[in-house]
Parts: sequence; structure tokens; C-alpha cells
Amino acid sequence: MEEIKVEVGKKRLDQYVMDYTGYSRTKIQKMIKNGDILVNGKHSKNSYQVNEEDLIQIEPKEEETMNHSPENVPLDIVYEDDDLLVVNKENGMVVHPAVGNPSGTLVNALLYHSKNLSDINGEFRPGIVHRIDADTTGLLVVAKNNEAHLSLAEQLKNKTTHRKYVALCWGVIEEDSGDIIAPIGRDLKDRKKMAVTDKNSKDAVTHFKVLERYKNATKIELELETGRTHQIRVHMNYIGHPIINDKVYGNKKLFDDTGQCLHAKTLGFIHPRTKQYMEFECPLPQCFLNIEQQLER
Repeated sequence: MEEIKVEVGKKRLDQYVMDYTGYSRTKIQKMIKNGDILVNGKHSKNSYQVNEEDLIQIEPKEEETMNHSPENVPLDIVYEDDDLLVVNKENGMVVHPAVGNPSGTLVNALLYHSKNLSDINGEFRPGIVHRIDADTTGLLVVAKNNEAHLSLAEQLKNKTTHRKYVALCWGVIEEDSGDIIAPIGRDLKDRKKMAVTDKNSKDAVTHFKVLERYKNATKIELELETGRTHQIRVHMNYIGHPIINDKVYGNKKLFDDTGQCLHAKTLGFIHPRTKQYMEFECPLPQCFLNIEQQLER
């Protein structure tokens, strides 16, 4: 269940939720009627005027048209055993079915590939322990059973997994390394985006190291201390060095190649059954390299 603490009141409940979620008014009104949207734990009318400090609770509902059936979608599997598999996700692949992406997702491909996937996150997210954005490429670990899922999820929660990203960002970063410590929450002007804000936010820490400098860009390696939604993209935009080809936070020239220049290159964790540390790496994808080749030195 998602919770929203109202910051600015005097707006209809259905309108406030629509601005926050991007759902259609028809869908929101249906959810309010069915009790999937509550205010301060109670049923309210569509026309209820929300007040500051009201707590809106939303129980997301999957679209009936979403397809969680097996689909023969190619997968780049880096490692697999009876408990888990590690996938190198390609550019443009959405992790699980959702509004606007009902099929052709990583989940659909996983269901075709394996009969055994954890069910902790429900029928639309079998095996999914963590996610990366559709236009971000790189490594994900998938759980084949609930025991593996719980172990991996606990490692993510305790920040004991090892994750490194490589990115191209606009502008020349003068420091060889640095830390970005800035809380992230919903963008107050555009609820579909995230932003650095002190309103209804959570602490977020990103560490970066410069790998190479170009005339108008920098190649960096990043490590996450926290795992907030769009964290790297939001933090890099916040310090004035947005990720190249990021259509949402970039605000800069876009290249013909699809996909933002952000790649989950390294993933390490303790195997749930053997208790041995495992670490995987995958090379930069061609869409990333194509853009890097166009940068001036």
C-alpha cells in the first residue's frame, strides 16, 4: 500500500490522487468506490476536500488486461542454478507488467524460461527481488523460490549487496570522486517524477568516481548506499550532471540511440543456500558504446 501525506490541501480527493499517480479519473473514482483509496484509514467521497496532514492510502490494482503469461522473449542469462538466476537486462525491457506495459516484460520472459519462481511479490512480479529502469541496462538477480527471495531481499535491505553502475553524464566533473547525500521523494510539481526534496522524502546516498573525461561529458562509476527510485538519475541531475540520453531528467541533447547511458555493471551477493559470496560483471551494451563514440575528447 502506498501512502501520501497531503502537503497542500483544498483539492478534491480524486483530483489530488490523479495528479500524484497519473491514473485516469475514472480509475481513481472506481478505486475510491471499491475502498482501494482511503483517507486517514476511512472511506471518503470523490469530492472530499483533502486537508494538510491528511494521510491518503492507495492499494494499487493491476490492470486486468495485463499479461503475466509466459512469452518467448530472449534473455541474456549470466548465471543460473536451482535457487536463482542473474540476468543482463537489455535496453528498453520493462521488468514487470504494469499500466502501459502489459506484456513483453522481463517477467513474461522469466515465466517462459523457468517453471520455478518465487511468489512473494504476487502473480505479476514472480521472482522479482529488485528492479532497474526500462532504459537502464545491466544485472538483476531473480529468485526461483521464496527462501532465496527472502535472503536476497534481506541483503538488499541491509545494504550488504555490492552494486556498481557505469554512466555517462553531461558536463566535466572536476573532482575525481565524490558523495551525493540528498533526500529523494516525489517531485512536488510532477508526481510522476522523483526529486531531491525535504518533503515526504527518504535519505539517499550515491558515491561516484570519475573514469574518463570528455570535452563536454564525464564517464563515471557509481555505488549506491541506498536504493531509492531513479536515485542515480535524480542525484546526477541535482548536481548539474544529468545522465546522457535520459529522457526524463536529462534536459539535454538526445542521441538517436535509445536508452540512457546508465548500466548496472557489477552485482555481488551472498548465495542464499551455499552462503558463498558471488560477484558478476557484464560489459557495456552497444547502445551505450555507440553514444560514447560520438563524444568529443
